[in-house]
Amino acid sequence: MTDRAGTPAEPDPPAEEDAAPGAPEEPRKRHWLRWAALGVSVVVLIAAGVGWWFYRKLDGNITTDTTAAEELRKYEKERPTAGATAARNILLIGSDTRTGEGNRKYGKDKGTQRSDTTILLHLSAEKSSATAMSVPRDLMVTIPSCTKADGTRTREQFAQFNWAFEFGGTACTIRTVEKLTGIRVDNHMVIDFRGFKKMVDAVDGVEVCLKEPVDDADAKLKLPAGRQTLHGEQALGFVRARKSIGNGSDTERMDRQQQFLGALVNKVQSDGVLLNPTKLYPVLDAATKAITTDPGLDSLRDLYDLARAMRAVPAEKVQFLTVPRRPYTYDANRDELVQPAASQLFRQLREDKPVLVTPHSEEEKDGSGGTGRATGGGTGGDGKPDDADATAPSATPTFTGRNAAEGVCS
Repeated sequence: MTDRAGTPAEPDPPAEEDAAPGAPEEPRKRHWLRWAALGVSVVVLIAAGVGWWFYRKLDGNITTDTTAAEELRKYEKERPTAGATAARNILLIGSDTRTGEGNRKYGKDKGTQRSDTTILLHLSAEKSSATAMSVPRDLMVTIPSCTKADGTRTREQFAQFNWAFEFGGTACTIRTVEKLTGIRVDNHMVIDFRGFKKMVDAVDGVEVCLKEPVDDADAKLKLPAGRQTLHGEQALGFVRARKSIGNGSDTERMDRQQQFLGALVNKVQSDGVLLNPTKLYPVLDAATKAITTDPGLDSLRDLYDLARAMRAVPAEKVQFLTVPRRPYTYDANRDELVQPAASQLFRQLREDKPVLVTPHSEEEKDGSGGTGRATGGGTGGDGKPDDADATAPSATPTFTGRNAAEGVCS
């Protein structure tokens, strides 16, 4: 082809879409995609491997208490029957043992231990509320015959509650709680001093407010007055201190423990710990190392399911209270149940019915009045948990206590 002048015309450049197959750009592109796919695959495999390693590590941290499960099976016929709903009752036991790393500083190891704190956590079937009921360590109760660590047996006796843990460990404590309340304990967790400190440190401490400075050598606690964040050692001293804070009563100490646990729950929820892997792992690592559980809670999956259920409960519906009690008639240093309020509370939890809590009155805070009073109807006959003559409450019963939304500085 020529142009008008008769000279050969330059050919038009080919369009990009008309490029011949096999041009250099095409194999380079396919080559790059193959390497990208390979790289993504390697990253996924590494992530999966790391994830599996973390899972196995956390899962292996948990200590399983098979002894208690075996002991409880021996007494299955005398235990309360399991509830008809999906509600769960978990007994949380704080051990004052001096054995183990970091625990000897709190006293001489005498080879025994008692339950320093015991809380029955009731998680409703609909996961809409959680009620944590403290059982005073000085409450006078009937402790059944239990098997001791050396294989011998104790006799059934009327004694203060925390002796059950010393007599027969976790199984004896569970049977005592079940005998007292008529509520079947589905699972349990035991945590010692060291484990508690690690849990608090894992969430970077918990905020408290003190009206007055504290100097308690026994609790190894020295704090100024005012708002402050407590970490492991200080936090443990704060929940253990008795004579140096307030009126020195165990009543006030239990209230302080409930406040602290409420603040801990609130912090975990508000800081998004459960949704942030970088924050969640240290908490899980500390938690799994800190606890001894029954076989029903001894895996990371079991604990995750429990944490997920608790996460669904609004902070204001996570309630803390103490069993209704007053000074024991024959010894003011011990406690006894207040009836019919105690039976009414046990029945509500046993039947997975609502319980409401309201703040303590000033009279109750200073220790001059009883705690855990109930309103809303209902009277008991002989006051026993299984009292068939007690009338059903006409409204949701209300007890003194607090909820996790209030926080320790409320």
